[in-house]
Amino acid sequence: MTEETPGLGGESAEQPDVPSGAADDAAPKAPEPSTQEGPEAPAGDASKETEQDAGLTAQLDQARAALTERTTDLQRLQAEYQNYRRRVERDRVQVKEIAVANLLTELLPILDDVGRAREHGELVGGFKSVAESLETVAAKLGLQQFGKEGEPFDPMVHEALMHSYAPDVTETTCVAILQPGYRIGERTIRPARVAVAEPQPGAQAGTADAADASEADAEKESGGPDEG
Repeated sequence: MTEETPGLGGESAEQPDVPSGAADDAAPKAPEPSTQEGPEAPAGDASKETEQDAGLTAQLDQARAALTERTTDLQRLQAEYQNYRRRVERDRVQVKEIAVANLLTELLPILDDVGRAREHGELVGGFKSVAESLETVAAKLGLQQFGKEGEPFDPMVHEALMHSYAPDVTETTCVAILQPGYRIGERTIRPARVAVAEPQPGAQAGTADAADASEADAEKESGGPDEG
């Protein structure tokens, strides 16, 4: 009687029974595709950000416009202030000049007395010192004396009180200074009061005749006028 060796020939060896559920658990499972999509920003959020950007841009434009307006206002105020300063300075100078001119005008009769006293040799002693101090102060304030004998008569700065004719003048000339004139800068506060002399009525005609005669003598000496 022949014995059968297990596992050799014949029927295969029996495998142990494995539960079906355990086999399924042991086998690796492939990842199942996800049916949910990743988070996306809603369309409402994008439009809200755009509106915010537009609002900020508008605010920036308004701020720039306000800055430009304030800068223009500041420049205008600065220009007005500079004009105001110049106007005040000009008015201050004018007021000062007018005040000084009024003061010196009141002193002119005293200066005239000082001048007459000097001409007559009466300016001596303490009176001389006081008079010279007064003239020095007046000069420091800008007072200038003008008017000299022999200068041409100028109705803008001279006032003729006396009139005569003289053969030795060729134009209206100041021959005597009755009262000197005074000015402050370019402003005349009193014209010089003078006596004037004019040429003799026939002196100009005689002078013209003498000139013609001298020209005729010169032509004779040169042999007459040139002929073409």
